[in-house]
Parts: sequence; C-alpha cells; structure tokens
Amino acid sequence: MVIDLRRCIGCHTCSVACKSEHAIEKHSWMTVSTVGGVHMDSPAGRYPDLKMDYLPKACMHCAEAPCIEACSSGALYRREDGIVLVGTERCDGCQMCMEACPYAVITFNEQKRVIEKCDFCYERLDEGEEPFCVSCCGMKAMHFGDLNDYESKVSRLIRERGAHPLISERGTKPAVFYLT
Repeated sequence: MVIDLRRCIGCHTCSVACKSEHAIEKHSWMTVSTVGGVHMDSPAGRYPDLKMDYLPKACMHCAEAPCIEACSSGALYRREDGIVLVGTERCDGCQMCMEACPYAVITFNEQKRVIEKCDFCYERLDEGEEPFCVSCCGMKAMHFGDLNDYESKVSRLIRERGAHPLISERGTKPAVFYLT
C-alpha cells in the first residue's frame, strides 16, 4: 500500500470504511492521526500560515514482523502473498504481539479477548477487489497493489515519487509506504 499524505485531508473515511467492512464497534483497524503544532492535534505555524497534516496508519504487514515472532500461540501468521493475519481461534489474548509492534497498530478486543488488526481486507483481495479503505478514499490518497511487480502502480509511486516506510530503521520491512 502507498498512502499519499499530500492528498489526505483527515476525513477519516478510511477508518469508517474499515469499521463498516469488519463490523467493528469501538475502534478501527485504520487510524488517522492529526500531526500539527506543539499539541500535535492543532495546526502548526502562525495565522495565516497554518499547516496541519494527517497520518493514516494500519498494520504495516512487515516482512520481518516482530508481532509474529512475539506470538507464542501461533495466532499471527503470514499468507503466501505477505499479508499478516490473525487466527483468532488460536489467540490466547496475551497481547505480547501488541508490545512487539513498533507501529502500535494491533488492538485488543476486550469482549472477545483476542487481538485484532488490519488484514488488508484479504477476502476482498481474493475476489479481485482492493481493500475497502482504498476503495472509499475520496481523495485518492491510498493506492494498493503488488510491491513485487516492478510495473505496478505502487511500485512506480515508490520508485518515481520516493515513497518511504515509517520507522524504517527498525528493520521490519513494512509493506506500507508514504508519499510526503
């Protein structure tokens, strides 16, 4: 996935789409943080030169996923296409994966006593569709495709516009990139 931060207006449509697609009540697997001034939720700068940015964030589906390594029950696993999934029937609720994730994108469902996270809407992918957050983004800030395909839109955006992952120094090799 590639997210163009210049196009994101902080509308939270991606978060609402995630909640809707996965019938989530209390949170979303896609969050949008406001990045601004000193208080991080207010504009930076001085009037009339104010600036406010937004950071949509979900599971990064890391190639070197610390959450998978931390999961002693084997509930977290990787599909052949690289998507990191949760086998909730195996999750014992220990939350060690949450501690291990440098992106803080894994949530704990208190009612079900299991962890939850973005799964790139793998059921939609299996049907030839894109993740619902991408489909619903009215600003076309989100792009999805095969990072291993040199000619895919996401590969071209990374290559031509210099998209980069968050916290690359952690060595997790995330599959979500950002255009700034």
